[in-house]
Amino acid sequence: MITPLHGLVAATHTPFHSDGSLAPEVVPLQAAHLSKQGVNAAFITGSTGEAHSLTRDERVTLYQAWASAAPDHGIRVIAHAGSNCLEDARHFAAVAQDLNLFAVSALAPSYYKPPTLTALVDWCESIASSAPNLPFYYYDIPVLTGVEFPMDAFLKEASPRIPNLAGIKFTNPDLNAFEKSLGADDGRFDVPWGIDENLIDALKLGAKGGVGSSYNFAAPLYQELIDAFHQGDLETAQELQRRSVEMIEAIASIGYLGAAKAIMGTLGVPVGPARQPIPNPTASQIEALLPKLHEMGVLGELSCR
Repeated sequence: MITPLHGLVAATHTPFHSDGSLAPEVVPLQAAHLSKQGVNAAFITGSTGEAHSLTRDERVTLYQAWASAAPDHGIRVIAHAGSNCLEDARHFAAVAQDLNLFAVSALAPSYYKPPTLTALVDWCESIASSAPNLPFYYYDIPVLTGVEFPMDAFLKEASPRIPNLAGIKFTNPDLNAFEKSLGADDGRFDVPWGIDENLIDALKLGAKGGVGSSYNFAAPLYQELIDAFHQGDLETAQELQRRSVEMIEAIASIGYLGAAKAIMGTLGVPVGPARQPIPNPTASQIEALLPKLHEMGVLGELSCR
């Protein structure tokens, strides 16, 4: 029985030193911070984690760092293994299993794209079979991969071929497609929602969990949103979602990923800058942004100073 990814799953940043080199020593701070914010799962080396800007060795080092730090803080680790190189992806999946991580995930290759749904299933089957003892989640994010197929059809075709298929990390704004995926095979698949700005819409359709980057620094906001929704207080839940959108738009106005990493530094978790070609904000831009965010009341506690 696969334990589903219910609640909030933080899509974590990859920590770098100021010179851009990997900083795995920061991972325990990340794990401690998430735990103190009430988050008990981390999706590592994904889009937020700048996966395609990491070397093979760096990704393995991050897996090892999270495998070491996570148990002390009750964090389940989902390792993103996706790569444009299938052998690398298979290697990452195998390492994740060797380290007893919670689950493995993979997005589609984005340079030589699978031309058919069957080709995508072939690709996922090869990766998932490299970690047969771990739940496998396909990571659907067509805005970045350019690969888009009906996910309910993917689940139908992949299910008999991938015994450890757990579901989909659904980072696709198509709510109709999301609803179909939730209902596939009588609703047996786990389909965590992957777009922070409209979590409430996914909850209305039956979502039980979400994977997001802003859960790193604003988890209490989203947990309050989820609680209000389940208590039937839609007015409060909608207001909290509006604040989430306002927060994300403010951060994105100076370059979302670089700014989000800088925000983590102000919370006592120095994940450093983003790697090129992602831009990083200036110190003055962050100084101007922080009062706006605090006025919105959206940031988590300063938990790791």
